Amino acid sequence: MVDISVMIEGQDGLTWPRWQRLMAAAEDFGFAGLFRSDHFTNARPPDKNSLEMIVSITYVADHTRRIHFGPLVAPLSFRNPAILARQAASIDDLSGGRMILGVGAGWQEREHSLFGFNLGDINTRMARFEEGLEVITRLLHSNEPVTYEGKFFQLRGATLLPRPARPGGPPIMIGGNGIKRTLPLVARFASIWNGLSLTPEAFRRRSELLDELLLAQMRQPGEVKRTMMTTLYFGRDMDELDRRLSWRLGVPELADRPLIDVMETLHTAGRAIVGTPDMVIKQIRAYEDAGVQELMLQWFDMDDIEGLHAFAESVLPQVQ
Repeated sequence: MVDISVMIEGQDGLTWPRWQRLMAAAEDFGFAGLFRSDHFTNARPPDKNSLEMIVSITYVADHTRRIHFGPLVAPLSFRNPAILARQAASIDDLSGGRMILGVGAGWQEREHSLFGFNLGDINTRMARFEEGLEVITRLLHSNEPVTYEGKFFQLRGATLLPRPARPGGPPIMIGGNGIKRTLPLVARFASIWNGLSLTPEAFRRRSELLDELLLAQMRQPGEVKRTMMTTLYFGRDMDELDRRLSWRLGVPELADRPLIDVMETLHTAGRAIVGTPDMVIKQIRAYEDAGVQELMLQWFDMDDIEGLHAFAESVLPQVQ
């Protein structure tokens, strides 16, 4: 079976009322977890409301009792890893051990420029990311003072106090599909790998490569959970799905095509899960067969709680 979680793009209009409704829906409807992106704003205007990530997940920690939660993902290009590790340990303790610390290298140039952060080129981002992972893991895992001298981050006899109640603190999740850089970092540092919008076969191939990388690090493949984030377009029937996909009429390459063709394009080219309950269940099971243990499904309409409820009632009992 596959765990199913809700994923929200926080920079796309997230406010407290929306977050509170979504949190209650995830908790009450039977989803495994609730995740959100960590951005100041979108890559292109217009700028929208974007509730701050750490504050928002702290609220989840204190106002839910069942679901796991976390950032998907927190960029170490503007999140200091020592502060993030300290925050994550405290939030995890507050929740009774339900936080997942999703981290990434950072990618969105516009928000870094607007708010005065240096994103850097790919080599800079990945080098900073690797150092940040060293800082986070050492602080969370070590009961002794930690010293680390890197180009971007330094620790000089640092100890996180109080120590995390969960040994090692919240599990680290690394998101990304990269074979040369990301997956090797997953093998070294992560407890969870989160792929991004892969086909089942592509996910299987990367998961097999991750097995090899883990063994090379003297770790067992079962030590890293396999998860994936992708978009969900869902309707209880084709008429409802047609209405939910009405935005396609403003996309020239989709506007004049039959609905079934649009669905196929979104599923194959966009790597989205698309359809009515039976269709969606079939697609989720294909990912299960490929080794996906949890799907984080992007839900773009934050006000559509009724749609989330319909999905939960018709799909969740069949897959998780």
